[in-house]
Amino acid sequence: MTRSEVGNNRISLSQTDRVAIVAGGGSLPLAVARGLEAEGHKPFVVLTAGEVDDPAAFSKYEQTTLALEHIGRLIPTFKRNRISHVVLAGGINRRPVLWKIRLTFGLLKILPRVVSRLRGGDNAVLSALVEEIEANGFRVVGAHQIVPDLLAVPGPLGSNSPSERDRRDLDAAYQAAIAIGALDIGQAAVAVGGRAIALEGIEGTDGLLARVRDLRSHGRLGGAKGGVLVKCAKPYQELRADLPTIGPLTVDAAHAAGLAGIGVEAGHSLVLDAEEVAARADRLGLFVVGLESRR
Repeated sequence: MTRSEVGNNRISLSQTDRVAIVAGGGSLPLAVARGLEAEGHKPFVVLTAGEVDDPAAFSKYEQTTLALEHIGRLIPTFKRNRISHVVLAGGINRRPVLWKIRLTFGLLKILPRVVSRLRGGDNAVLSALVEEIEANGFRVVGAHQIVPDLLAVPGPLGSNSPSERDRRDLDAAYQAAIAIGALDIGQAAVAVGGRAIALEGIEGTDGLLARVRDLRSHGRLGGAKGGVLVKCAKPYQELRADLPTIGPLTVDAAHAAGLAGIGVEAGHSLVLDAEEVAARADRLGLFVVGLESRR
């Protein structure tokens, strides 16, 4: 996949279209907002209370703040603000507290489905949310359709490339990530010495890398050096939400865990601030590589 092919993912917005960004944690929501602004579209931002890293960064945009427990207000908010397209961007670190959910007539209609999906993984919950938004007449689009340059492409990002040993680790971690993704558990795995040694769980990629760092510092990896992190979309991933994402801080965390590099699935993963990712990886001696999708 070339950059021009990535560009084909971009959606075409008319002057009357209005895009809402449902913003969670991380830098992706702001990247989407800036991408829209660069194309002449000022977004409407729904800040998820307690999840957005820096709410002040969105001060220039029209916005509202909703707690997870007030999800029933989401559709009326879209309608009131004449929204046509919706982007779900950024991480959500918790599930809503059921007994705190504010019931509305609209929410009562979908509550059984929402509650049943809460028992599953993140993809099950996101799929239910996407279905409900689109059932009300809004079009859900992916962050990569707003800012196509965020989408990972095959090959190295930066001057470092994986060795043959690293390739074996990349293969092992990719297979492990696909396996846990099929169970809707996580999107990432770490392999060292040709075998998977740690899998992403509910703690996310940061927690996974912190765990690997601790395993290495405690001698649990038997002195094995190097290793890789691989992130790829789940086999049944809702591709318009929660695509695997890395950024400069991922490079820092991988280095702290003693890893040799990072692999991301090309065409199904996002790289935030790619220039800084490449520069930081070069400086720390890591590789970052886009892996050909095996779907």
